[in-house]
Amino acid sequence: MDTILVVNAGSSSVKFQVFAVEGEGRLWRQLKGQMDGIGSRPRMRASGSSGEPLADRAYAIEAVADVPAAMSVAGAWLREELNINPVAVGHRVVHGGPDYAHPVLIDPLIVSRLERYVPLAPLHQPHNLAPIKSLLTNFPALPQVACFDTAFHRDHDPLADHYAIPHQLYAEGIRRYGFHGLSYEYVAKRLPQVAPEVAIGRVIVAHLGSGASMCAMRAGRSVESTMGFTALDGLAMGTRPGQIDPGVVLHLLTEKGMSASKVQDFLYRDCGLKGLSGVSNDMRELETSLDPRAAFAIDYFVYRVGLNAGMLAAALEGLDGFVFTAGIGENSVSIRARISERLAWLGIVLDPAENARHSTRISRSDSRIPVFVVPTDEELMIAQHTLTLLMNQRSPNPKSERVS
Repeated sequence: MDTILVVNAGSSSVKFQVFAVEGEGRLWRQLKGQMDGIGSRPRMRASGSSGEPLADRAYAIEAVADVPAAMSVAGAWLREELNINPVAVGHRVVHGGPDYAHPVLIDPLIVSRLERYVPLAPLHQPHNLAPIKSLLTNFPALPQVACFDTAFHRDHDPLADHYAIPHQLYAEGIRRYGFHGLSYEYVAKRLPQVAPEVAIGRVIVAHLGSGASMCAMRAGRSVESTMGFTALDGLAMGTRPGQIDPGVVLHLLTEKGMSASKVQDFLYRDCGLKGLSGVSNDMRELETSLDPRAAFAIDYFVYRVGLNAGMLAAALEGLDGFVFTAGIGENSVSIRARISERLAWLGIVLDPAENARHSTRISRSDSRIPVFVVPTDEELMIAQHTLTLLMNQRSPNPKSERVS
């Protein structure tokens, strides 16, 4: 049976999933795994389709010193122990810039173009590209597909995409892109099955996790997002500040004497919930902490979600539904309740019992705006895009190199 490998690489971890391709192009999730602690305490864990453990192994630091090494180790395990040899690999790539509005088959030229966007997503882009380059070198005939977090937002009206700066800078690519597009795309495809009458209308989706953003959709298409040129903008996140006056950045440069690289590192790694609380960037730890700064960080997060919901409702000129997704949105009963309470002015009335049960619909029947929890599945979207491109490119007698 043909399989597709989906890879989501970070700075110290590589997440991977394998999807089997069944008749008529149906995808079945065969396994999921993760290599954590790359370069420090490498450990690979994997589980099967029913959650049964398949692997839990520690490795020497020198054996998994970087992302390419992690890919090599995980690939050897898939190939040699499970006899899994994918026909293609799909990758999450955070930034597609102005060039890419759709998934693309990867070649060296595309990789070099995508490297231009490393400064716009320094936490993600270089690590997204590392396994791509490794596989291109070692298995050049293996089809690889890049799926972009920016692509879903590329149909925005120019009014939503522009900053109030000279048009020449927009032409050079300085514009509002939006992110978490693979997550929003999945929710947009799933919502018609959950609430068809809502899906065709005006919906706000809150992707709340360590990275957090919100998207305004009309009939399943993005019309506005809280993120912009980079993944720093919008909501407060685990370590990123969200919306911030550019004057603060200038102050850090001119008055605090910080270099540009130090400011970049500061904004991406030391702000957000971590900076506000001084405790952690993890919402779960903040919710159990007795430190008043942790409580303030949570208050701030909820406040900014409410504030941005108002902005997105204005962009939509009304609202027909609200959706929570991603780690915090799918799992935190208290955060969902607090955000919904702040949005009571929109007509949202939460059902505490349904919220506690993590039901699909968590609002009361008399809530003017229905509220849903829709677990996201970015990996499935990547697998679907990869399969679509692969089927479009295949010749009648394909000869594709297979490797994991």
